[in-house]
Amino acid sequence: MGTALGNHILVEFMNCDPHIMNDVVAIERDMVGAAQKAGATVINSTFHHFSPYGVSGVVVIQESHLAIHTWPEYGYAAVDLFTCGEMNAWISFDHLKECFGAKSYSAIELKRGSLNLLQRNDFDISTMRSRAAEWRNPDFYTRNVWFTDKDEDQALSLRFTGEVFFDVQSPFQRVRILESNKYGKLLALDDMVMTTEKDEFHYHEMISHPALFTIGAAKNILVIGGGDGGTVREVLRHPSVEKVTMVEIDGAVIDACKEHLPAIAASFDHPKLELIVDDGIEFLKNASAGSYDLIIVDGSDPVGPAEGLFSVSFYTNCYNALKENGILVAQGESPKFNEKAFAELNHTLQDIFGKDNAPVSLFFVPTYPTGMWSFQYGLKNIAHPKSIDKAESIDAFVAQEGLRYYNSDIHIGSFATPNFVKQLLKK
Repeated sequence: MGTALGNHILVEFMNCDPHIMNDVVAIERDMVGAAQKAGATVINSTFHHFSPYGVSGVVVIQESHLAIHTWPEYGYAAVDLFTCGEMNAWISFDHLKECFGAKSYSAIELKRGSLNLLQRNDFDISTMRSRAAEWRNPDFYTRNVWFTDKDEDQALSLRFTGEVFFDVQSPFQRVRILESNKYGKLLALDDMVMTTEKDEFHYHEMISHPALFTIGAAKNILVIGGGDGGTVREVLRHPSVEKVTMVEIDGAVIDACKEHLPAIAASFDHPKLELIVDDGIEFLKNASAGSYDLIIVDGSDPVGPAEGLFSVSFYTNCYNALKENGILVAQGESPKFNEKAFAELNHTLQDIFGKDNAPVSLFFVPTYPTGMWSFQYGLKNIAHPKSIDKAESIDAFVAQEGLRYYNSDIHIGSFATPNFVKQLLKK
């Protein structure tokens, strides 16, 4: 045992690879590997990724623990290596330095629990020893890896298995398919949850069916974005639809979902679908006036490649490309998470379509921050969706197609807005 109960190495790894510093899966793997390489027995690992960047985690070992927090924007990691017994923590240090690509470091070694300052208690541990002898390490450890989507003030965390099925840095964004414990496989773009197997139907049914039943017999549909395929799957349930044009900027999203989320990406081979991998913003600039019965903007948050989907010029082009009696539906952000973007988008639509022609539909998605989300509408010479009287045909369609969120009551009720939302929508 030597002169102390434990050995504590405080490490600062600097000039590390920032991509590794922001990769919770890689960091968990490397921290567990560092413990095992030094001969430790791993009991548990718990790691959180914070959006947009940063990872915190700890590996609990029989010999104590290894802990880390990263600042990818600085290429920096603060690491604790605390061991007892015969384990040599410097082996873990060497492993992590190599894995993180650290070009510089500092380290302080401390002895913890100096024996000359401690007095051993005299108590009977024979029973404990006999029980300990019956226990055998099962040769696996509990993994507790968390994916976190957050802003400066709030966050959503999902525990996931630590497995990554798809990980590609496209020219536009990082595209990953992970597997969560509660919601199955999920699509993450630049560390933001886009959709999951277990709750995707909330979003995809509500972005499509209310507008389609309001129009009544839409024939020509344009979808901007929607690379997971769920929106076109729902649109193509309607027999009146003759053609769907989908323009997705990032082919990597399509590839990922076709391979790993086939139930969502089920209609990519449908004969009525024209799939175009290109910039939807540019596509709409060149669209013929009065072309589409319905335009659906199925974009992500107003950052990265989706930023232009929140501009005045883009929605003016949408208006021009709609037929008379057409409808625009856009992913509208959360009135609790992205209040500014939510309100500004609605004000833009009010300016373009008219004050009374920009209603908001609220719905709930458990894996989106705050749970409350919206679709925002632009109505071009057509009645408000909540004024239609089609309950019988809607519910027959729901039963026939096995829908799990949308129904006639939801159709009407989703357009009822709480008072705080009404205030956000006032210009």
